[in-house]
Formats: sequence, C-alpha cells, structure tokens
Amino acid sequence: MDFSKLPAILTPDLGLLFWMLLAFAVVFFVLAKYGFPAIVGMVDERNKFIEDSLKKAHEASERLENIKQEGEAILQEARDRQAQILKEAAETRDAIVEQAQQKAREEGARLLGDAKLAIEQEKRAAIADIRQQVATLSVEIAEKVLRQNLKDDKSQMDLIERMLDEVSTDK
Repeated sequence: MDFSKLPAILTPDLGLLFWMLLAFAVVFFVLAKYGFPAIVGMVDERNKFIEDSLKKAHEASERLENIKQEGEAILQEARDRQAQILKEAAETRDAIVEQAQQKAREEGARLLGDAKLAIEQEKRAAIADIRQQVATLSVEIAEKVLRQNLKDDKSQMDLIERMLDEVSTDK
C-alpha cells in the first residue's frame, strides 16, 4: 500500500503531528494538574455522600425495626394490663354483687323479723281487745240477767245471802 497517493488530509505531516502532540500534552498536563483532581475529588465526595446515606439508611432501618419491636412490646404490655384491669373489674363486680346480695338477705331477714314482731303485737292487741269486749259483754249480759232475776226485793236478799255464804266458806 502506498501512502503517497492518499489525500493530504489523511496523511498528516510530521510537523502537524508534532504540534498536535504538543497541544495534547499541554491540555493533558493542565487537566492532570487542575481538572482531574477536582473531578476525582468530586467523585470521592459523591461516593462518600452515597456511603453516608446508605449508612444512615441502614441505621434508620435498624431504628425503625427497634421502634417496631418496642411498639409491639408496649402493645403487648397494654394488652396484658387491659386483661388485668378487666379481671380486677370482674372480681370487684362479683364482690359488689355478693355484698349486695348479702345485704339484701340481711335486710329481708330483718324486715321478716320486724313483720313477725308487728304481727305478734297486733295479735296480742287484738286478743286484749277481744278479751275486753268479751268482759264488757259478759258484764252487760250478767247485769241484764241479774236485773231480770232481781226484780223484787226478796230475790235480791236471797242472792246477797248466798254470796255471803260463799265468801265465808271460801275463807
């Protein structure tokens, strides 16, 4: 292959090649001195930021897991406390009901005793009233009978003598 027949644009001269190489070296030197460290610094800074973000995300995930566990523990404790309170409330309710029933029994027994006592007193009062009425009726009947039997003086004198005889024989 003969390179002499190619167009000039495809076959650069040695001088052009030299100046292009020199320009490339200067640009490379400037980039290596000022550009690459800035780029590498920014990449390192970005890498560090990403690592910190991942680390913080991991820590947040762990904290979230701890918070979930603590929340579950608190919830379980609340459930246990609720069960305990309900149990105590049921025991208190049962005690109050039993106490009320006992009080009702005592009150019923007292009222029954009071009623029996009142009935007994009413019975005695009724018996006393009946006795008084019977005595009054007996006296009235006896008075009427005596009035009929003692209409005259002779029958009165006979009765008086008989009573005196009974009294003197009883002593």
